Amino acid sequence: MSLNLDTPAGLEILGTDYPGIEKILTKECLTLVLELEREFKRERLGVLQERLRKQFDLDNGSLPDFLEETQSVRESDWKITSIPHDLLDRRVEITGPVDRKMIINALNSDAKTFMTDFEDSMSPTWENIIQGQINLQDLWNDEIDFVDPKSGKEYKLNPDPSVLIVRPRGWHLEEAHIEVDGERISGGIFDFAVYLFHNHKKISEKNTGPYFYLPKMESYLEARLWNKVFSKAQELLDIPIGTCKATVLIETLPAAFQMDEILYELKDHIVGLNCGRWDYIFSYIKRLGNNPDYILPDRSQVVMGDAFLNAYSLLLIKTCHKRGAFAMGGMAAQIPVKNNDAENNAAFEKVKKDKEREAKNGHDGTWVAHPGLVPVAFDIFNSSVTGDNQLDVSLDNVNISQKDLLEVHDGERTEDGMRECIRVGIQYIAAWLGGRGAVPLYNLMEDAATAEISRAQIWQWLKHSSTLNDGRTVTIELFKSILDDEISELKKIIGENHWNQGKYEKAIELFEKMSISPDCKEFLTLPAYEEIISINK
Repeated sequence: MSLNLDTPAGLEILGTDYPGIEKILTKECLTLVLELEREFKRERLGVLQERLRKQFDLDNGSLPDFLEETQSVRESDWKITSIPHDLLDRRVEITGPVDRKMIINALNSDAKTFMTDFEDSMSPTWENIIQGQINLQDLWNDEIDFVDPKSGKEYKLNPDPSVLIVRPRGWHLEEAHIEVDGERISGGIFDFAVYLFHNHKKISEKNTGPYFYLPKMESYLEARLWNKVFSKAQELLDIPIGTCKATVLIETLPAAFQMDEILYELKDHIVGLNCGRWDYIFSYIKRLGNNPDYILPDRSQVVMGDAFLNAYSLLLIKTCHKRGAFAMGGMAAQIPVKNNDAENNAAFEKVKKDKEREAKNGHDGTWVAHPGLVPVAFDIFNSSVTGDNQLDVSLDNVNISQKDLLEVHDGERTEDGMRECIRVGIQYIAAWLGGRGAVPLYNLMEDAATAEISRAQIWQWLKHSSTLNDGRTVTIELFKSILDDEISELKKIIGENHWNQGKYEKAIELFEKMSISPDCKEFLTLPAYEEIISINK
């Protein structure tokens, strides 16, 4: 039953029929959303337009590079302002969506921090968005405990939970269920503003802070915009400037050339940068996709210790530590494998090697996707790191050039690689359309970045008529043949009933369309979001 909610003039809610929405979408909260949206909408659209302009240059032969206009920022001596006491130790972080059970399990996992996610690991249905905000409000009100109605299992928060960090949506994502002056608003501003409005007082009472992970930035101008949003929101809520703290995910190729600048723009509000490796691979393909000199091998061969990924990791550590900021390592997507000791041991061994590399290089902490991997990551960082972090580790003797940041990984392009992209991409998109954003597939916890890499990799191989290791050329005909074969196999495995009840046919349509598109579309999640809206009308 729809509720008649009181809203500020100029703002409209499209969809109020969700239990508990009235305690989230209060008039006072929506007034903050309205003011931030009106003040920063033009600038947000401007930075998105700048992305397209830069892409035009890349499509016509230019390459990403360090900016001349900001050379003085890179060469001058400055540091970020401060790091709160409860963020000084971030040796192991766990991530996951804003699902109620996930929040409790992650906060109880013994990880130092938990990044709860309104972005890549959450399907942005209106129900998920609102329930996520309800869950976070209940958390700070000490009302998060619950009994699962299906299993009867009780979930309770431990006395000493992990430190909470919230990831709002990126600048490119909008919220279709809130309109200001007749147009959709920024999903990121909505997520940030609603969380901050409802919870900042309780957060302060518990001697922590409103902490955020900021995704998908491509330039220092986008960091400048977030800084303005932070400052304005704190001013409107009478919170001291600098209370909100952010860690920025470096998960786009252009941002890797502007890490100093991003830290500088947010220096009053930032505590560190993170290697968002999966989206970074996607961005590398997307931004250099038209250039035949930068075609990647199978995604399984694009690993962190080599080529452009290794260079970007080292540069991130060097840059952050020079500025007094944390350098966070990337995600270990492996999950424990039940009833198969050999596969489970192999998965854990991959995690160990990855975390050993990160700790040795100087990262201050790392990400895992499953509570079962928290002890594994801790073992590595506890044995390698003296103290809470490695801020004292300097990589000033390491020089990373434009060439290093663009170096292509060695490896082969294979039919198996194509099949994996198709198989994983379709199943993930189907789950996302069905409301799930964190999906276990083939012993990995996948999020939207996986589907983006999958369709972008096939698009790139098709674009350049790449050659597989068996000598065949990647053509649309070959792609469709393998696609049909994989669909047949998936139908057998999933079963006709589950297939028909799921969103597989629409997922196939989206995946195929984006893979064979003349140009590499910016984000799969944009057309997929329109499908979610139409499904739930």
